[in-house]
Amino acid sequence: MKVLLLVQKEQRAILDRLYEGIAEACAACDVRWLSSDEQANLRCYFREHVDCGQYDRIVFFLRFKKEMKQWRFIRSVPNLVILEHDAYQNYIPCKYTGAFSKHYRRMPWVRIISSGAGVAQRLREEGFDAHFVPKGYDQALLQHQQGARDIELAFVGSLKSVAYSGRKALLEELAQVEPLLITKTNSGQEYCDVLNRIRFFVGADVGMGEYMIKNFEAMACGCVLFTYDQGEVENQALGFVDMHNVVLYRSIAELREKLTVLRDDAALAQRIAGAGRALAEQRYSFNAIGHSIVETLRGELRPMQKPRNWLRFFGGV
Repeated sequence: MKVLLLVQKEQRAILDRLYEGIAEACAACDVRWLSSDEQANLRCYFREHVDCGQYDRIVFFLRFKKEMKQWRFIRSVPNLVILEHDAYQNYIPCKYTGAFSKHYRRMPWVRIISSGAGVAQRLREEGFDAHFVPKGYDQALLQHQQGARDIELAFVGSLKSVAYSGRKALLEELAQVEPLLITKTNSGQEYCDVLNRIRFFVGADVGMGEYMIKNFEAMACGCVLFTYDQGEVENQALGFVDMHNVVLYRSIAELREKLTVLRDDAALAQRIAGAGRALAEQRYSFNAIGHSIVETLRGELRPMQKPRNWLRFFGGV
């Protein structure tokens, strides 16, 4: 299978190993990093740089903000698969509530790969060809260093986005009653070093419906992951088992109760951290996730539909 993979050039997360994992599992993979301007004018980019007939699959992993404005062109791209890590915003209160469904309804034959099991299920219930492949972590940048952990309780990451409002509120509430460190680092080695100093990492993906990348990164670096419980669908899909390889909570009170247990039982905390790290290393490295994405590309796609005259005239639904 020959794949054209179009990705964002300016992206905060370092996803090179994910792209390498995808390429490794394909007979041939043409990875292209599109600038913001190129993403904003896909028709021009394709006209000048892409022969669609050369590829068995064309995969978009681009900014949804730019995709959604270009649906008239995008629906003409053959063998298209959209890889999307932000479709959870379709189902939470934010500026993109319902926007993903609206976009996909204009091209219902396109395959969607979502990083949320529940999100993929809800999209399928709406009639879309949606599949689940989770987020993961960069195995080349993030590893367990087996050093001392001198930060007991911490969160590392951003709180700025509107989508993170629930995360921000929970962490600020927790910080009022526990010695929680909330910090940011540069990507790469500094981030890895800080994760390896944290004993209990607080994942706070409140209201998102899926687990963000930080959960897998913390597990891979040997933290005991306390993470906001996203529900049975998500946990079963990922293999998350409370007090075995992660610590799940639904409230500050529950988090603190379990934190007290693990403060008093270092051996149990160590077992959870070890089981979590093993799970991350076995299933959620970017190399493994890349291979899973390619498996999802292989199945036969739905046939494209030609737009009806009234749809072309009125500019869509």
